[in-house]
Amino acid sequence: MRVFRKPSDATPANVRHIAPLAKLPVFFDLAGKRAVLAGGGEAAAWKAELLSACGAHVEIHAGDAEPEMRALIARGAEPGTLTLVERAWTPADIEGAAIALCDAEDDGEAARFAQAARAAGVPVNVIDNPTFCDFQFGSIVNRSPVIVSISTDGAAPILGQAIRRRIETLLPAALGPWATAAKGYRSRLMDLMPDASRRRAFWERFADKAFAARGGETVRAELDAMAGNILAAATPHRGHVTLVGAGPGDAELLTLKAVRALQSADVILFDALVSDEVLELARREAKRMLVGKRGGKRSCRQEDINALMVKFARDGKRVVRLKSGDPMVFGRAGEEVAELDAAEIPVDVVPGVSAVFSLAAELGVSLTHRDHAHSLRLVTGHASDGGMPKDLDWRGLSDAQTTLVIYMGGRTAQSIATRMIGEGRAPETPVVIAAKIGRPDRQLSNLSLAQLASGAFAREDDGPVLIGVGEVFAMRKAMALLDGLPEAIAV
Repeated sequence: MRVFRKPSDATPANVRHIAPLAKLPVFFDLAGKRAVLAGGGEAAAWKAELLSACGAHVEIHAGDAEPEMRALIARGAEPGTLTLVERAWTPADIEGAAIALCDAEDDGEAARFAQAARAAGVPVNVIDNPTFCDFQFGSIVNRSPVIVSISTDGAAPILGQAIRRRIETLLPAALGPWATAAKGYRSRLMDLMPDASRRRAFWERFADKAFAARGGETVRAELDAMAGNILAAATPHRGHVTLVGAGPGDAELLTLKAVRALQSADVILFDALVSDEVLELARREAKRMLVGKRGGKRSCRQEDINALMVKFARDGKRVVRLKSGDPMVFGRAGEEVAELDAAEIPVDVVPGVSAVFSLAAELGVSLTHRDHAHSLRLVTGHASDGGMPKDLDWRGLSDAQTTLVIYMGGRTAQSIATRMIGEGRAPETPVVIAAKIGRPDRQLSNLSLAQLASGAFAREDDGPVLIGVGEVFAMRKAMALLDGLPEAIAV
């Protein structure tokens, strides 16, 4: 008798939401306030422009300002102002400032400036000299009023810049106008929607729209339209389910849309094959539940998974059903979508990289190389009863001009190879076997179809296995790319 296990909560009760911080990230409001900057070089010019962009009135003390600084002052930097005082700074200049910066000539000047600022009670930063700093600047992603600042605590500024570039790809340029519109819409929304659940539904839809839409003059009209739709809805608190493809394991293969779904989820129901690296990208506060199904082991029933999605969505939660590979390839996404449709729960799908495409990339071969294949077929080697599927198109699969990739064929590989040879596929046809493709511990081996039929490969565990059959895989062998790979699967 098959034994099913219950979905498990993967979030320990004692998880600490905030780990130790090297520095406290804070944001200064400098609009209309005086900022003192000592120095007239290129580094000082960059900080002067940054402070003025925050609305500060920047007072620059430099006896001999360099061309970059003079050019900046000549063109100005709104919304703040820039004023050049052509002399060295004095402690009296710092009195009453909101913030003080210095591009010091040496540690002696840095120490004097820091001492004067602290005596005046003014936060101080000495550029590129953290020993004398009360605060530090990070790498900035500017989608104002949305601002992201990245700090490595001075350990690796280049790393901070690399992180900034990655974040910039996740935050569309139109995010700023949407955030600006939201700031002015809050009071109107309070009047329109006294009910907190309706306001929450509005802001959730707003967040989705801000990432997907463009900015411009239509933003306010779209906010009004969203508010009208929620006010007209009978159940504004209804949640939403997104089926997300987690890919073969490498978190860098996730789409931007998949990352955004993970970052906005309230609940994540994830399969056993989803890697820890992918889960690390999820919203930290999200409830995570393992609902994996593994061949030959205790598994969650599909009925339980469906019921969980419906329950959480009806509770108003944003649910992510996180599935290995692509959710629509050899999974049970069709049943899940049908269940959600029947329950009138909104559902959408974010595609993922299926294992077959990761295999092709790993091997460096074209699965549809025009000299070797005119078709690509993906089949499952595992029927619902655990045996070999009985209704496959064996004649088509055995076509010499077809590249065949078999999912979940570890236990039926020998039977499949025997049947293909019987249908006319050449015994010397190249075969590649891949286990855990797309992961650091992936394994690869090559052999012939005859060897596969003779029982040279047999896999009894439940790890994910792909079997590729076709002439295109001879190219992999010819290039000798198997040399130097991690330990191959035993054959």
